[in-house]
Amino acid sequence: MRGSFIPPADIAAIREVTRYRKKLIQARTSELQRLGKVCEDAGIKIDSVASSLTTLSARDMLEALIAGERDPQVLAELARGVMRKKIPDRSMALAGRFGTHHAVLARTHLDHLDHLGMMIARLDAQIEEMIIPFGAQVAALCTIPGISDRLAQVIISEIGVDMTRFRTADHLASWAGLCPGNNESAGKHGNTRTRKGNQEIRTALVEAAWATARTNTYLGARFRRLHRRFGKKNGGKAAVAIAHNLLIIIWYVLHDAVVFEDLGADYFTRLGSPATDRRKNQLVNELRALAYTVEITIAA
Repeated sequence: MRGSFIPPADIAAIREVTRYRKKLIQARTSELQRLGKVCEDAGIKIDSVASSLTTLSARDMLEALIAGERDPQVLAELARGVMRKKIPDRSMALAGRFGTHHAVLARTHLDHLDHLGMMIARLDAQIEEMIIPFGAQVAALCTIPGISDRLAQVIISEIGVDMTRFRTADHLASWAGLCPGNNESAGKHGNTRTRKGNQEIRTALVEAAWATARTNTYLGARFRRLHRRFGKKNGGKAAVAIAHNLLIIIWYVLHDAVVFEDLGADYFTRLGSPATDRRKNQLVNELRALAYTVEITIAA
């Protein structure tokens, strides 16, 4: 039997730090949600007129509320930049029943958010220092759509940079749990949902897959095609399929020490591409099966 993948000491150290950073980011998100609940209980709707409670304008308004200011107009005047365009709406959103206990809770949540932000920044700096020996691999991974510097760090911390540990790209996909299951008995196929695998790399690549959907690239076009095929409510299936594609690309980028070259968003419609050639041959064969003689000429 082949041995399990055990990362070398330097990769394992990066993995520990990146996983703890993820937990801190999740804790910060939870704390921000708790702050939002406090504001909601007090009838303060800052998040309905601001993009987030983390903006500078929202922070100034919260600090003023904690300090005892209750005049909605005065609070609305604390808005900065583009938020000043809708001061009347902000005045209505800031007219609530913010009490003393709300101020205590909001102060506690803000202090905790500041502390978590400081811890995350400290880990970011530590990871940047630890990832220096793998700078070339990080740069190569960042050429893949949907993968940022931070995600590249997570990928390297989970699978390393030595792809000889995984015989093929399909072996890596199977190890990560990003390949279809094999559920067949007596010629009947059952549910083929993905297998269990490395949850960290799976989650990161599914998030990257959703990011590719907004890009004008080959992977973005493939995501949109799969989404239409699977149905409007099955975007998750398309995301898992693209995550599988991303992992295959990652294996080749790290194994061959190359950068990613995009096939283009028009790959599935471009004349002469493998995709259009396959579709043409499929249609020709179908017509010939119906006893038609087919002659193909390229339109002007």
